[in-house]
Amino acid sequence: MNFGIGEFYSLACALVWAVAVVLFRKSGESISPFALNLFKNALASVLLGITIALVSPAVPAFTPLSLATIVLSGLLGICLGDSYYLRALNAIGASRMAVAQTLYSPFVIVLSAIFLRERLHGLQWLGAACVLGGIVLVTWTRDAAMSAVDARRLRSGAAIGVFSVLLMAIGIVLAKPMLALHAFLWVVWLRVVAGVVGLLAVVAIRRNAAALVAEYRAVRHWPQIIAGSVAGTYLSMMLWLAGYKYTSASIAAVLNETAALFIVLLAVLFLHERVGRRQIVGIALAMLGVSLMVLR
Repeated sequence: MNFGIGEFYSLACALVWAVAVVLFRKSGESISPFALNLFKNALASVLLGITIALVSPAVPAFTPLSLATIVLSGLLGICLGDSYYLRALNAIGASRMAVAQTLYSPFVIVLSAIFLRERLHGLQWLGAACVLGGIVLVTWTRDAAMSAVDARRLRSGAAIGVFSVLLMAIGIVLAKPMLALHAFLWVVWLRVVAGVVGLLAVVAIRRNAAALVAEYRAVRHWPQIIAGSVAGTYLSMMLWLAGYKYTSASIAAVLNETAALFIVLLAVLFLHERVGRRQIVGIALAMLGVSLMVLR
């Protein structure tokens, strides 16, 4: 067993993101997904900029190709990926979207094998299957409210959801080589800034800036939203990319999936949600998978 710093960062990212999700839930959902996405990424870009000024103020010598790759990664993963994700979430519901999101790890594994020449070996394949199976057991539920949704809209929403996960996977596979070539914080910051610029471009195209400002003024749960944004974007983004920097993209992607398990555990502790036998089996299966994934 070799549990390295990369594996630690990936699991820590999953835990921090789970804490952020619980904070967002406790905020009462008094802000729309798009407005929240823009706010949390804008706040993260400011915090990352301050961190860079204090820790790594020297501007790296980015080549035009590297800079373009980082910007493209941010646009695909943060701007487009998140936007399509939220659109699919509204169309097919959280439970179905959670299942669709389990495709993230397979997408990263396949793309990493093609473009980064990474490989999983031996029991690591079994571990990946266990984690994904555990996530499905934990997150999949029968949603009676979705039974009336017409089949065409359901298929369209599912396709958009899968496409959003694919965009996120492409974004991170693009970013991984840049993490090895350039200063870590600068890559993280530029990627987030590119995503924010893309989101602002969407606001400009839709011409709904006034409505967005009015929505922000009406928010009543800023402490929870700010705390969730700091944890869910600033901290988790650095931990997320640090995991990809110090271990293979395939392993990091699967370990990141354990966020769903942490969300269930924290929801039981702090939101007093009930967990059934199937969820408990899923958590145990995923933890077994994590153990197999970090085998060398």
